[in-house]
Amino acid sequence: MSPSQLDVDSFAKKLKASPDIHRAGMVLIHNGIVRASSKDGTAVTGIYVEADFARLEKILDEARKMPGIVAVEAEVALGRLDVGDDIMLLGVAGDIRENVIAVLSSTLNRIKAEVTSKKEIKA
Repeated sequence: MSPSQLDVDSFAKKLKASPDIHRAGMVLIHNGIVRASSKDGTAVTGIYVEADFARLEKILDEARKMPGIVAVEAEVALGRLDVGDDIMLLGVAGDIRENVIAVLSSTLNRIKAEVTSKKEIKA
């Protein structure tokens, strides 16, 4: 998916279209964007992103089965992304804050470790 195709408003509507959304008390959306520096502070002009979408679907399916969760969706932009571009949208809808935050955090960590790979483009 190209970065221009990531749209937070459309994504939120898709997440809230779940047939079980009436059981949700919270929707939480993570919007990852390309920052201008690496974790060590080195300047970058962008990144190159690849993703294993089969693995992503397995992780999302597991997250959807967690207690209190009614919907989990994710979108990942691929290819070259510039500073400020959206990298990923991850949304979780569920019954209470504790369940939603925990599932969003664990799912995000798994996606970053098991699904996406990024190569920084140095300035």
